[in-house]
Amino acid sequence: MLDKKIAKRHKGFSLIELLVVIIIISLVYFLGFSGIDKYTPKAKALTPLNLKSSILKSELFQGKATLLCINKCRSCYIRKDINTPFEAYEEGIDLKDIEAYTLDERDSLQRMDYGRYQDKKICLMLNFYANGSSTQIILKNEDAVYFLPAFFDEPQKIDSLEDAKEIWLHSSQLVSNSGDFY
Repeated sequence: MLDKKIAKRHKGFSLIELLVVIIIISLVYFLGFSGIDKYTPKAKALTPLNLKSSILKSELFQGKATLLCINKCRSCYIRKDINTPFEAYEEGIDLKDIEAYTLDERDSLQRMDYGRYQDKKICLMLNFYANGSSTQIILKNEDAVYFLPAFFDEPQKIDSLEDAKEIWLHSSQLVSNSGDFY
């Protein structure tokens, strides 16, 4: 009879026993895993193909931003608006030896000359806006030519400057004719 009382009494754990087990598990967890950081993916290095999306996702972008690159595009700076100073872009940069081109009023390719910043020649300067648009530009390095549209389309890798010019003109024509539908 005494054995039945003891067996009945020890069917479950007491509250104190459960609390002790929880405390022990918590201590083991915090001592064992406190030094391990959660994996946070690094931002991709700026390249001609991801330039726009990387800047728009950057924590420095808050509705408007200007990207400025110097030192043969090995160092880049970004500012939030015209009244704030440029801050160093700390993420990776893979824009080495980029040349920037635009089209002039006669639709001829013209290499951009932005002047100087910190007594170094500026190789690239782009503006980004809250509506997702940016400065339209053609970029060229030793590997390829890239067309970066101002609106809608994704940046494209192109074979030559002339091909990029044709895409620019076609893109401009589509934007200028968009009012024909209204």
